[in-house]
Formats: sequence, structure tokens, C-alpha cells
Amino acid sequence: MKVLVTGGLGFIGSHTVVKLIENGDEVVIVDNLYNSKLEVKDRIKEITGVECPTYVIDVQNKEELTKVFKEHRVDAVIHFAGYKAVGESCVKPLEYYDNNLNSTLVLLEVMRDYKVHNFVFSSSATVYGEPQRVPMYESDPVVEATSPYGETKVMIERILKDYAKVDKEFNCALLRYFNPIGAHKSGLLGEDPNGIPNNLLPYIAKVATGELKEVNVFGNDYDTVDGTGVRDYIHVVDLAKGHVLALNKLKTNPGLVIYNLGTGKGTSVLEMIKAYEEASGVKIPYVIKERRPGDIASSFANCDKARDELGFTCDFTVLDACRDGYHFQVEESERKKKAK
Repeated sequence: MKVLVTGGLGFIGSHTVVKLIENGDEVVIVDNLYNSKLEVKDRIKEITGVECPTYVIDVQNKEELTKVFKEHRVDAVIHFAGYKAVGESCVKPLEYYDNNLNSTLVLLEVMRDYKVHNFVFSSSATVYGEPQRVPMYESDPVVEATSPYGETKVMIERILKDYAKVDKEFNCALLRYFNPIGAHKSGLLGEDPNGIPNNLLPYIAKVATGELKEVNVFGNDYDTVDGTGVRDYIHVVDLAKGHVLALNKLKTNPGLVIYNLGTGKGTSVLEMIKAYEEASGVKIPYVIKERRPGDIASSFANCDKARDELGFTCDFTVLDACRDGYHFQVEESERKKKAK
């Protein structure tokens, strides 16, 4: 199968590209480098021995995207490209709606033009909004997310559901991620966002390596085990495996299907800091801050459906993810020093 991966040089995208290659699939990458680096292409080749055709373009550019489909007979698309920071989306809602919605619409239009019927969408647990219960099930209502970022995922899911109703050949997997962490065991791929990290683990990692002073813990008065937010942290390699399994499902022409991808267990911010200290041997200083807009107290998945229908299970623990993430961060710091 030839798979087009948008955002394929990003954190989740790059790990998924590796898994696809290991599965025997051909991969074409599209990425505008907004929150990724072109050198990831070479690192993917170093890990897999395969150099993927890579196009540095914006998915919203229909003319450029059409050229990619002209040059490659694509069988399926995995769509990662999009802005993804909850807090930033509350400050820049227009940018988030413009980028995330328009890029998806353009992509679907070009797929329709070239009769590509298989689509995996990078959705999010944020679509559940303020959860009525935890763990969350795929059958739980999707009403209103707690941030513009989450609302873009809700809206795109609705677009895809409407499209699937009218195009009976269209097969689509909505994968609702919980919190991806960790890195590839090689130390070549990991989460290394441009600027100050928005997500917890890369922020902890930069504190561990001395690049940042301390971890900001946003809120310690939630109704959780220690007052800090609880999330379902899944190793990015496990998450990547879930995409390969979802593509296998689409080969059976299921129409539109929805799966949670997580571990089914919650870990608090303070528990995560302790786990990272254990994995790295480094003391992680932190300071309590006010809650961030858009955050919720607790979020973790029920993943029975993904297990039963896809054969999805997690191979790695939170501690494994912390070890791999720290290994990547140390290696990355050394690479940056050598590059200066």
C-alpha cells in the first residue's frame, strides 16, 4: 500500500512513517516544517534504510498538493498535519480554525479528485470535552470541546462523518489519541518542538537536560489523586502501531470507524515527574501555577474497542516512555552541541 502521510516529519508522524515502512508499505511525506525539521527525513532513512519521497509544502496549497497526487498513485492518507497546542489555540483561535479546517478540506477535495478512498484522521480525546465519565468510551457524546484546538477536531470529525454518508466507497478511521509521549529507541526520533514546548514530557525533558529551569505545573486543586491533572500517556511507538492496524481495518471497507488509542490508565503530572526522575536519575524542579484555560481534571481511555477490532495493545509503560524520551533528549542535546 502506498500511504501519503501529512505532517510526516512531526513527532507522531515520523514514528508512524517508520512503522509503515517496517510493515512493508510505501510512504510519501508532506510537511510544511511549521513544527518539524527536514533532517527527520534523513533520520527515518537511518532507521529504516528507506528514503521516502518528501514534499515541503502546505496541505492548504491545493495546486502543490495536486502535484503530489499526480506523481504518486496513493492508496491511503494519514492526516497528521495541523496546529495542536491547546493553550495556544485559546489565544489564536482564528489561526487554528483556518489552518486545521482548511487543510483537511483541501486534502479531502484532492483525494476525491484522485479517487483515494482510505483516510486515517489524527483526532484527539479533546473531542469529549469535559468528560461525563472516565474512562471515556467511543460511544460517549461529542458535544463541545474545551478549546478551539479541540473544536477543530470536533468539526473535522463531523465533516468526515457527513462525507462518509454520501460517499459509500470512503473508508475513514477517526483515531482519538490520548497523550503521546516517549521516543524511538534509537534516540533519532522524538518530540523536539520549535520554541518552548507546549506538552508536558518535552518540557520535563528540557528541564532534565538543563535547557529550562523548572516545570510549570498548571493547577494543583483538581479533584484527582494529588490535585494535578491526570492524563492517559501512551508511548508514541504504540500509537504509531495503532495507525498501521487502522489501515489494515480500512482494507475491509468498514466505512467510518472510531477508536480510542491510549493505555486505559491515568497518570498525574506529579506522578509523571516522579517517573521521569526515576527513568533519568535527574531531579526535576517544578513550580505550581494557575490552571490553564481549556484544561480538564482527568482524561483516560477505555480501549476495549481498539483491542477487540484492531488487535491493538500497548507494549510500553510510562516508565519506558520516560526512558526513551530522556535518551532522545540527551542525544539531541549532543547533536545540537556538535552542530554549533
